[in-house]
Amino acid sequence: MPVLSIIACGMLEDELAYVLSEDSELAGLVLVENNEHFGLQRKLKSLGCLPALIPLDRVPEILKEEHNQSLLAILKDLCSFHFNEKIRRKLEKQHKTKVTVVANMLRLGLHRDVELLKAEVYRNIKEMSRFSDRILIFYGICGHSLANLEKDFDDLECRLFFLKDEKGETVEDCISIALGGNDAYVRTLVNSEGAGTFYLTPMWASSWEELPTDNVSDFDKKYLKRYGRVAKINTGLSYEQDFDENVRDFARFFNLKIVELQGSKKIAGQSYQNARKFP
Repeated sequence: MPVLSIIACGMLEDELAYVLSEDSELAGLVLVENNEHFGLQRKLKSLGCLPALIPLDRVPEILKEEHNQSLLAILKDLCSFHFNEKIRRKLEKQHKTKVTVVANMLRLGLHRDVELLKAEVYRNIKEMSRFSDRILIFYGICGHSLANLEKDFDDLECRLFFLKDEKGETVEDCISIALGGNDAYVRTLVNSEGAGTFYLTPMWASSWEELPTDNVSDFDKKYLKRYGRVAKINTGLSYEQDFDENVRDFARFFNLKIVELQGSKKIAGQSYQNARKFP
């Protein structure tokens, strides 16, 4: 049974919950147990998905046990039949469609330190490649901190997949993902009517108050003086119930005008389908 692992940014928790809950062909779903898994676990549960919660260091052992059990079930199924062409096609079809996914959420605040972000993503790729057939990097380039990732791991036996737009380009960041790709992001920036715009997805809006108070008042408020507006990006995902209220609180705190933008979930959906399509 092939294993697709996903290393995901906390800012893309909604998108990951969406693609996993839509996949009815999963053989198994493992959520890595760490300090960051709670939000995704809650959202998956609300969508009818109950992943196995396993610490990362125990995942290889569990996957091996799961593989052995699956093999025994197949052998039992075959014991009453001759290994004919019909059975062979049945097993091939099962191999193509059934995938075990291991999802690993990384810390939300890593994007504030590009070197730490790079180190954590690289470390998890090395560890998860030991038991994975493929790894989907559920991140954008993120300020170019991950721009060389594909080249740096070009000799890795485990194939890496990325969040890419319709041109095949890895997306810039979570805002580009929410808007539907790099071109859509550029068009939005060009059409911003000269006013600096800060972009909020549901996860961004729910998380800004978790930043240290000193940082918000001393750094971010000065940084946000260049902006006049905050854009509320409606991706069609409503797992964060207080999106409207969170955007209003953000706008009030930084004295910004609210505008609404239509978002998209196609980048996450298509990239996931590309990664889980085993030959």
